[in-house]
Amino acid sequence: MLTIRNATLADGSKRDVRIDTDAGRISAIGSSLTESGEAIDATGKLLLPGAIDAHVHFREPGFSHKETWETGSKSAAAGGVTTVVDQPNTNPPTIDGESFDEKAKLAEKSYIDYGINGGVTPEWNPESLFDRPVLALGEVFLADSTGKMGIEEDLFREAAERATDDYLVVTVHAEDADLFDEDAKSRGDSDVDAWSAYRTAAAEAAAVERACEIGDELGARLHIAHTSTPEGIDAAQKIGATCEVTPHHLFLSRDDADELGTFGRMNPPLRSEKRREEVFARVADGTVDMIATDHAPHTKEEKDASIWNAPSGVPGVETMLPLLLEQARKNNLSYDRVADLTARNPSKVFGMPRKGRIEEGRMADLVLVDPDEPRKIRGDDLHSKCGWTPFEGWTGVFPELTMVRGNVVFEDGEFGVAVGENVRG
Repeated sequence: MLTIRNATLADGSKRDVRIDTDAGRISAIGSSLTESGEAIDATGKLLLPGAIDAHVHFREPGFSHKETWETGSKSAAAGGVTTVVDQPNTNPPTIDGESFDEKAKLAEKSYIDYGINGGVTPEWNPESLFDRPVLALGEVFLADSTGKMGIEEDLFREAAERATDDYLVVTVHAEDADLFDEDAKSRGDSDVDAWSAYRTAAAEAAAVERACEIGDELGARLHIAHTSTPEGIDAAQKIGATCEVTPHHLFLSRDDADELGTFGRMNPPLRSEKRREEVFARVADGTVDMIATDHAPHTKEEKDASIWNAPSGVPGVETMLPLLLEQARKNNLSYDRVADLTARNPSKVFGMPRKGRIEEGRMADLVLVDPDEPRKIRGDDLHSKCGWTPFEGWTGVFPELTMVRGNVVFEDGEFGVAVGENVRG
């Protein structure tokens, strides 16, 4: 047994939390629990449910020079993330039983728990794929994004119907390539804002609306990935789909493009500062369901190219919770809202009933932080293999301790052992 004493929970209450380390679950919550086993004095500390990042790209198999399950999961643990959902655009893509098994074997190196999403391409094999413990479908590209995973509407319908039959969520990357502004390409290689001008805000809203129309027609459970505009968020909410916002769309805008250069290229792209502020307002007021990082690391050498040739994507799994906790420290968000965005809501949407909350019987996925000890974010201090961050020099509140099912996987800068398991078994 392990008891965390005098902890402040996200709702502001002071509690003792007892953990059955053999079962990996929270066995009791109360005030002045009787002594039993080891104890941690958490006076003045904040105890949160471990974050669930529902959108990461840990790059294995196929792109281990960018990230691996070991480095990505260590980065997650150091940032207070205890569960991730990995997307299928690896090499090979996760579109059949064989490719799922290959990724699952690599994921055994993970320090934290994980779910593995199945992918949809014209070559997918749903029979063998759905024979495996797939968490969800996605990230399904309803329109072009990378040129590798985009699918036609008929195939999207097929995938949504199949997922509905198996009670799975379909995670959608929504951008309508027909609404991209081709004239933006004339702005040249040195205009880093051209990427945002090219992949228009209207392209996102239109694709969200179309995906939601199809989902509503089929009775599918849709989750809209990385919504970057207030219009996209509102379109998802209108039809009852869930949605996520990334930290980079929450905190960065086109005003940051010149400073970030090609390191700020991602899909969807950065939006105007006005739109960013409106997105933040929807995150704060409860409209947005969750924050997820779309952690998509590339090497510095790969990103050091023209705006038209650099790969899209930024790392973020280690800085998500620290950035949000800094906003709570500044009273721009409540700690309870942070727990909703990073743990409670993702556990509900993606069917993880034993995760996401500090309650008796739940898994002991816990994060302990000192809210009064923020520090500067430096790429050199982070654990992702890519070695950089778009939030260089920002301030975050980082964990002192991260626990997965009662196992300490990160404490005071040191890692424990790799204990990650597939949340689907």
